[in-house]
Amino acid sequence: MASSSSLLSEEQFLCPICLDVFNRPVSTPCGHNFCMSCITTYWTNAPVCQCPVCKAAFERRPDLKVNTFISELASQFMSLQVADALIWSSDQQQAGCGGAVLCDICTDTQEEAIKTCLECLTSYCNVHLEPHHRAVGLKRHRLVEPLANMEDKICREHTRLLIFFCRSDKVLLCDICASLRHVNHDVVPVQQAYAEMKLLLGDTEANVQQMIQERLQKVRAMKESVKQSKTETIDVMANSVQDLTALVSEIQRSQRELVKVMEEKQKTAEAQADGFIGSMEREINELQRTTMKLRELKQTKDQLSFLKNFPKHSLLPHTMDLSLFSFNRHVEVHHIRKSLSKSVSQLRMLLNKMNTEIKQFSDGTDVSNSATLRYMQQYEEEVLLDPDTAHPLLIISADRKQVRYSMGSGLWGNQNFNPHMFTEHLAVLGQRGFSSGKFYFEVFVGEKSEWCLGVAAASVQRIGALSRSPHSGLWAIWFLVDKFETFGSPNVPVHIGKVERVGVFVDYDGGQISFCDVQTATLIYSFTECLFAEELYPYFNPCDNEYGSNLEPMIIVPASCTE
Repeated sequence: MASSSSLLSEEQFLCPICLDVFNRPVSTPCGHNFCMSCITTYWTNAPVCQCPVCKAAFERRPDLKVNTFISELASQFMSLQVADALIWSSDQQQAGCGGAVLCDICTDTQEEAIKTCLECLTSYCNVHLEPHHRAVGLKRHRLVEPLANMEDKICREHTRLLIFFCRSDKVLLCDICASLRHVNHDVVPVQQAYAEMKLLLGDTEANVQQMIQERLQKVRAMKESVKQSKTETIDVMANSVQDLTALVSEIQRSQRELVKVMEEKQKTAEAQADGFIGSMEREINELQRTTMKLRELKQTKDQLSFLKNFPKHSLLPHTMDLSLFSFNRHVEVHHIRKSLSKSVSQLRMLLNKMNTEIKQFSDGTDVSNSATLRYMQQYEEEVLLDPDTAHPLLIISADRKQVRYSMGSGLWGNQNFNPHMFTEHLAVLGQRGFSSGKFYFEVFVGEKSEWCLGVAAASVQRIGALSRSPHSGLWAIWFLVDKFETFGSPNVPVHIGKVERVGVFVDYDGGQISFCDVQTATLIYSFTECLFAEELYPYFNPCDNEYGSNLEPMIIVPASCTE
């Protein structure tokens, strides 16, 4: 191989156009050689038919044929290159496994081969190689360092070395295969295909490793979520059982108290009734005696005796005023029954609602939007705007709860800037930053045609334009007319439709930022698996009038319930 390479150099077999080894070489009338496809494409795109090397012009486009001599030389050169590669590969394999290539001719004890013949496709020891040094026909054979597994490196049909790779059919080829059945295919030398495929494997391996890391991260996140869920589930069950047990105890205590009070009331009423009945019975007896006396007196005929025995005081005995005494215990009982029935009905409604929520949770339907929104809202924080960070064309309300765009004259460009303010983005930050835990706030955007809302890192760029990229330090959604996109991914819609009220929820430690439509309790978008390394501040951008009248303010409002 060394002697052959001294006669043949790679430069002699390179096409001047593609700078690769000739593929179906042709010769122009001026004597220069090119790949058939290269010179054909060159003349198709060129205004004048001329040689790319010497610029010799041709009146008529030459009818070119494949130069078989150059083609054969190029094939032999490629074979030699491939042989070098195979020798190196074989040496590496032998060095790795400690094995040696054995002579294919030895019958008893195989000796170690010292050469492999690329024409005979056989490996020879020193003894059996002797004919190749002596016989005239064998002297022209190409001998290379011993190669193992030759049957895997030759074409089974033409018994020639596999020196090409067809990208179109993904098969190895010898020079005859390449010239017969793969003429118009994308054929490259095996060295080039090897380098390309190895590079592809490297890229694929990198992608696979990235996919593995992403899935490992998902698994870790899922395990952490399950762990946290288990802890929270135990807490919820313990607290719920404790609360429901306490509620049952309260109901039972109320029941005992009710029975006790009702019984005491009934006893008191019965005692009052018994006293009244006794008094009435005594008065009736007295009135009956009075009736007897009156009848006796009435029957007296003697006038003097009648007047003498006529009572000096009232004819009627002393009795109670019946109008001052009433017994309406049944009315009181009816009122109590009605009041208790109403209370029990309300308790039953609450119990039914609780059972419905438990059933929805059991069915999986109340990892529902309303429950999620209520969960977020429990972390509501007071948010005030920081005027020192506001762009000069923004107007902040006195209570620092509203911000809107002002169509100013543009003269603000001459004023001295506060180093904390936004100079290009029509934005303002919240006064307070958050560096742990969870927080939530709501913003009313009404009928605005454009706005941007989210949270920003403390170091977010404020002077000049802010790059819309995932690494800008701003996690926000941008609304334009009727669709949403994230600030970091322009022109990629993430939600369709308008909203009037937006809830912003941040789980700093969990790396999550979520935006929801408060009125419908539906999720607009969530940033997940974020890594926060500094304080986060609420971010507000009411935008200008590019998409129509947009002068209404963005208003920070108290969290509202969806029910």
